[in-house]
Amino acid sequence: MNMQQAADRADAMLDATFAAIQPEVQWSHTATTAGSCDVTRRRMVMTIISEQRRGSFLGLVERFWKQSGYVIKSVNPDKHMPVIYAQSRDGFAITVSVGDKGNVDFEVDTPCVQESEVAEPTSKPNGPSYKDVWPLPLPNVHSDFWSAGTSTTPN
Repeated sequence: MNMQQAADRADAMLDATFAAIQPEVQWSHTATTAGSCDVTRRRMVMTIISEQRRGSFLGLVERFWKQSGYVIKSVNPDKHMPVIYAQSRDGFAITVSVGDKGNVDFEVDTPCVQESEVAEPTSKPNGPSYKDVWPLPLPNVHSDFWSAGTSTTPN
């Protein structure tokens, strides 16, 4: 497997995870990084996930990962900034974390593979694309379900 194939596998893991989240959330790509033999793909949830719905959201993701055969390596249950670390059978690490502003980020780190060029992800965000915008805005999409208990604007 080369770095592009590994990046494609990482994208497929993220695509499947986001497809399992119901009701759907909007997301955007964030930075892709490539090391000497590995790739990291990242996505940020642009839907506001309220503190009241955070546990349900993370539980849904964790259950999907377990059903997909991923091993949960570690869980940081911090009330304000929880993180779930998992790993696929083929050595890809996948993480979901909640940031200090309530932003939810996903990341897939590939194992070391054969060096190659790596193209940008081909998956299209299901909302606004923030290509070439850094830093990304905080989550700003209201969901009747996931944003329950919050206003329509982030803190």
